[in-house]
Amino acid sequence: MPPAKQLRDLFMAILLVFVIAAAANLPVMVLSGAGNVRRSDFPDTFVFGAGSSAYQVEGAAFEDGRMPSIWDTFAHAGIYGGANADVSCDAYHKYKEDVKLMADMGLEGYRFSISWSRLIPNGRGSINPKGLQYYNNLINELLRHGIQPHITLCHSDIPQTLQDEYGGWMSRKIIDDFTAYADVCFKEFGDRVSYWTTLNEVNVFTIGGYDNGITPPNHCSPPFGLKSCSIGNSSTEPYIVAHNILLAHSSAVRLYRRKYKSTQHGFVGLNLFAYRPLPCTIETADINAVQRVYDFYVGWFANPLIFGDYPDVMKRNVGSRLPEFTREESMQVKGAIDFIALNHYQTIHVKDSSSSLESKIRDYTIDGAFELIYTEEDSPPDQFEYPVTQPGLGDILEYLKQAYGNIPIYIHENGQMTRRNATLNDTRRVEYLQAYIGNVLDAMRNGSNVKGYFVWSFLDCFELLGAYDSGFGLYYVDLDDKELTRYPKLSSHWYTNFLKGKGSKHSEILQIENKVPRSSQ
Repeated sequence: MPPAKQLRDLFMAILLVFVIAAAANLPVMVLSGAGNVRRSDFPDTFVFGAGSSAYQVEGAAFEDGRMPSIWDTFAHAGIYGGANADVSCDAYHKYKEDVKLMADMGLEGYRFSISWSRLIPNGRGSINPKGLQYYNNLINELLRHGIQPHITLCHSDIPQTLQDEYGGWMSRKIIDDFTAYADVCFKEFGDRVSYWTTLNEVNVFTIGGYDNGITPPNHCSPPFGLKSCSIGNSSTEPYIVAHNILLAHSSAVRLYRRKYKSTQHGFVGLNLFAYRPLPCTIETADINAVQRVYDFYVGWFANPLIFGDYPDVMKRNVGSRLPEFTREESMQVKGAIDFIALNHYQTIHVKDSSSSLESKIRDYTIDGAFELIYTEEDSPPDQFEYPVTQPGLGDILEYLKQAYGNIPIYIHENGQMTRRNATLNDTRRVEYLQAYIGNVLDAMRNGSNVKGYFVWSFLDCFELLGAYDSGFGLYYVDLDDKELTRYPKLSSHWYTNFLKGKGSKHSEILQIENKVPRSSQ
């Protein structure tokens, strides 16, 4: 099987070939000097936190009634070279210790996901009492320490039983099963949880899982994606899955509003991944290609939820392969969102390649495409970390404000990738967080309706594209230690200082750095 870095590179390349056709001018936000950003610059109601997901941190994969998810199956197929999250950070057993660390840091919110196959092991039917107890305990522990729980219902990990029975997201049967699962979560936890996200990175899940096969459930077809795919159709399945996701999401939202909103007063959103795309040149074709990135990454899901239908550019180019909403479905989907949850990591440069791309190479493309160009600004020295010279989060927020009526935004994932090792002086992560939090402040001062920011991730964990090769954590977890000891990195100290109003200037970073050991060893 390919190593994790090759998977990541393949994902980046193939993912961007998927985007096609349209044109528009784009907003660009002028940045202020945000290097001195402080917590007090943000409203008291703004929430700062950190995040994780069930499969990535919980471990206890075969304990207390939990059944496999599609991510378990994917990992155990050898995609990660033998690595899996059977144990990972063992947050299932160490949640009290972890919440104490969060509280000591001053985290105001914790974004995590529920494992559907832990709570309802067979996907439908009986609730697992041990799973129910775990999530009740976690939520109560967070609240006891004054930390807001922000819950994602599905983070790439539907129960394998549903995948085996009817093909998971390929079947409309999952709409009822997902709605019933959401109903259980709202009923059992909604008296204490106000912020719900139905699914994580639905665009990445759809393309990665059903176009190029590099994420669960590993569907693709030649000549696209991994050779390990044994099932799938890259030309049609992504669109079917996305359509079913939109219908399932909107069904859950309508259920919440009808049954729980009046008493629980919560909010339900959907999570999208987005690059900040920049044109490679000032040529019109490259500028138009940038808009195609937005249309096919963000508009694919946001347009139906805001306007009731897919972007015109998708309908033109995808044609009959794009499912159509019935009038009733359009009415159900339109408006079925309280906020957009955004995952963002880096800026990319985009070059139009419509003249060189022939339709026989890829069914998706009819009259346009683009290719990803890594400039020196995009590519860090070791080709591993994200550069911090061009934080583009503010521009994405400006785009969302203008395109979708300034809907509330929660930034669910933003963080710096580094090689996973025991070095705790992650200065580059500190520089990244400082730049991007400043970027968010600029966007808010420019009118963007941003409500919260969550660092990815609280702990070094099992990464979707890098397994244990890469780390995003504020805490290093020693996987060779049977206690799985957590060690705070420089970034953890910096974020703590920021949250507690002690400053965030570079000089202050250096003062912290002098107090941090070079290694956990």
